[in-house]
Amino acid sequence: MTVDINCDMGESFGAYEIGRDKEVIRYITSANIACGFHASDPNVMKETVRLCHEHCVMVGAHPGYPDLEGFGRRHIDVSPSELINYVIYQVGALRGFSSLFGLSLQHVKMHGALYNDLVNKEDLFFEIITAVKKAFGDIIFFTLATQRTAELRKKWKRKGLRLALEAFPDRNYTNEGELLSRKHAEAVLKDQDAIAERAVIMVKNKGIKSVDGRWIKLDVDTLCIHGDNPESIRAAKKIRAAFEKAGINVCPPADFL
Repeated sequence: MTVDINCDMGESFGAYEIGRDKEVIRYITSANIACGFHASDPNVMKETVRLCHEHCVMVGAHPGYPDLEGFGRRHIDVSPSELINYVIYQVGALRGFSSLFGLSLQHVKMHGALYNDLVNKEDLFFEIITAVKKAFGDIIFFTLATQRTAELRKKWKRKGLRLALEAFPDRNYTNEGELLSRKHAEAVLKDQDAIAERAVIMVKNKGIKSVDGRWIKLDVDTLCIHGDNPESIRAAKKIRAAFEKAGINVCPPADFL
């Protein structure tokens, strides 16, 4: 059993500090770094990549809709060509900073509303990741772990595209296997022990119960810890300890995909 642990990072900008990057970096193997559209700025991007370099954490770009005010959690209606340009622009910015430190760009993970939108838009997702691969080479793309994306991973692997299926131990799921909207009070879990226990279940048992108690089957490559959820950061230490006890190996997806 092998799994990656990732975190959305570098989401501060200007005078605003968001998340606890320096705390969570010790427990993760991959970082999804904001690229300026939903959060971050050039100074924060550089510092976050430096932090990854210092702690031997793999670097990934975290592009989103141009929605700084809404933190990228609102759908923005743009054409496919515009959206592809937005993503290329953001990934290119992060690629520049990773190159500055001699680091390769391991992956791309869309942020917020864009992440959720592409889960159900296979053709558009394919267009975007094909363009990103053409621009930046062999990069892993993170997407929500569902039964449909598990089949998609097999299908796209034959086309030379790599997907890493992602699950969220600190988030509740709907009966359809998607993330429960943050509009619901129970969307984000706060109990550290429960988060750690769910992480083990997701990897070992390949699934998790929905908010209504229905079993959701999952094939998990990477688990996301949210840096803006203090309970998740404290749970990260417990997750690593629980994984060691359960015999679950933790390493970046570039090592096993």
